[in-house]
Amino acid sequence: MKKFMAFVLTLMLMLSFAACGNSTATNNGGDDKAKNATKKVSILTPYLSSVTTNQMVESLKAGLEANKIAVTVVDTKGDFAQLASRIEDVVSSKADAMILVSTDPNQVKTQLQGAFDAKIPVFGCDSGYIDGMMVNATSDNYAMGEMMAKYLFEDLMGKKGTVIALTHRPHPGVAKRCEAFDKLIKNYPDIKLITEQHIAVPGPIENSRKVMENLMLSNSGKGSITAVWAAWDEPAIGAAQALKDAGRTEVIVTGVDGNSQAVEMINQGTNLKATAAQNFNGMTKIVVDDMVKMFAGEQITKGEKYAPATLIKASK
Repeated sequence: MKKFMAFVLTLMLMLSFAACGNSTATNNGGDDKAKNATKKVSILTPYLSSVTTNQMVESLKAGLEANKIAVTVVDTKGDFAQLASRIEDVVSSKADAMILVSTDPNQVKTQLQGAFDAKIPVFGCDSGYIDGMMVNATSDNYAMGEMMAKYLFEDLMGKKGTVIALTHRPHPGVAKRCEAFDKLIKNYPDIKLITEQHIAVPGPIENSRKVMENLMLSNSGKGSITAVWAAWDEPAIGAAQALKDAGRTEVIVTGVDGNSQAVEMINQGTNLKATAAQNFNGMTKIVVDDMVKMFAGEQITKGEKYAPATLIKASK
C-alpha cells in the first residue's frame, strides 16, 4: 500500500511539473507576441490640470492606443523636481519612447540626456525642443504672441492706454509669446505697461482672479486699466471674471489657446474679447503620426513642427 501511494504521489508531481512547463511556454509565447505587437510610451507633464494640456494628453493617448501602443501618463502637478525624477524612472523602465507635454526640456536637460544615452526617443507636444529630441509639435508661439499683442494694441486699445501682462515664463510656449509682447510694446510709446504678474500653476484661473482683484485695489479708478494681455486663456478667464464681479466692464482682456470656456466668454460679450486658437489636435496628430512612422522603421524629419493658429474675436 505504501509503495502504491508513493507511486501515485510521484505520478502527480510529474504531471504537475509537466503542466507548469506547458504553462510557462504558453505565457512566454504570449508575452513575446504582445511585446512584438505593442510599444510602451510614457507621456509626462507637470500641467495636467490645465484644460488644454489635458486635451492634448487625452488626444495623444487615444491616437497611440488606436495604433496598439501602450500608454502611461505621468502628472507631477507643477513639480519639476518630481518631473525630473519620473523621467529617470521612465528611462529605467526602458520605455520605447516618451512624450513631454507643455514642458520646457531645458529644465530637465540632465534627465533627458539619460534618455538620449539609452536610445529612448523623446518627443514634445507644445513643449520646447533641444538637440537629441525627435520632434516637438507646437504652434509658432512667438507669432501668436505678436498677433495677439498687435491686435490688442492697435484694434482694441487704439495705440494708447495702460496694460497689465499675466504670464508664466517657465512654460516654453508662454515664454515665446512674452518675448513677442516685450518687443512689440516698445513700438507703442503711448501704451504703458502697469505690471507683469506671474500666474501660478496649477490653479491659474483662481490665481489670476486673486491677482486681478489685488491689482484693481491699486488701480481703482475707471480708466486706470485699459487692458489685460494674458499669455494663455486661463488667466484671461480669471481676470475677466474678477473684472466682471467688480463692475469694471471697460477693461479689455485677451488670451491665447482657444480654450472652449474662453471662446464662450468672448461670444457672450464679456471683458474677454479675443484669443488665438491653437490647433492642439493638429499638434497631437503630428506627434502620433511621426511616432507610428518611427516605430515602423521609417525616417522622420526631426525638429520643431507647427500646427497653424486662428484668431477668434468678438463680433462687433
